[in-house]
Amino acid sequence: MIFFLGAGPGDPELITLKGYKLLQEADLVVYAGSLVNEKVLEYTKPGTRLVNSAHLNLEEIMSLMVEASQKGEKVVRLHTGDPSLYGAIGEQMEVLLAKQIPYQVVPGVSSFLAAAASLKKEYTVPDGTQTLIITRLEGRTPVPDTEKLSSLAAHGASMAIFLSVGMIDRVVKELLEAYAPETPAAVVEKASWPGEQIIQGTLQDLAGMIKEAGIKKTALILVGNFLKDSGQSKLYDKEFAHEYRG
Repeated sequence: MIFFLGAGPGDPELITLKGYKLLQEADLVVYAGSLVNEKVLEYTKPGTRLVNSAHLNLEEIMSLMVEASQKGEKVVRLHTGDPSLYGAIGEQMEVLLAKQIPYQVVPGVSSFLAAAASLKKEYTVPDGTQTLIITRLEGRTPVPDTEKLSSLAAHGASMAIFLSVGMIDRVVKELLEAYAPETPAAVVEKASWPGEQIIQGTLQDLAGMIKEAGIKKTALILVGNFLKDSGQSKLYDKEFAHEYRG
């Protein structure tokens, strides 16, 4: 069995209990070395083979995992955050399907959740936006025309933008086609890591603040009124009738 496992955003204590147990049992762990906090690897047992995939291509990664699996070893493919978000696991799963090798996907805590926790904010605001858009700017990986930042920004919803801080001028230009210049914005670099850095301001000032801070990668861009609004939930209102309280 091969397990695609989300390592969480960076803090080694933010891995799930299931993920922790899988690492303890693994015979081989192939991890995304440029993104995964290597302290997570300390959960493995003595003798576990640890392979950094940063310099391996798809064929090399799959050959390594398939060979170990066919020997009866428990294999963990360790991705940053949650594998379902920009994890590139689809192409790996296709190889395993073709070879009829069983696999499972184990979710993890994404950086957009860790960023909200660091900011102490809710993406969904009572009496305000009820929508969070998770996206990225077009770079080497294209995005559909209907998912351009300018089009998505027209909804006025909360937005979490991955993998785009290195193109911040383009990000701001597209967002300003729909958002007001004074729209609250923030950047969280290395959310939950010891070196986490948070920058907050307005959309029109965001590019300058990021450049001044020297942030070029491993950062999440957050935009929307949720950064300043809180609202009042009806959930715990004594006058609000409901079946259950959370």
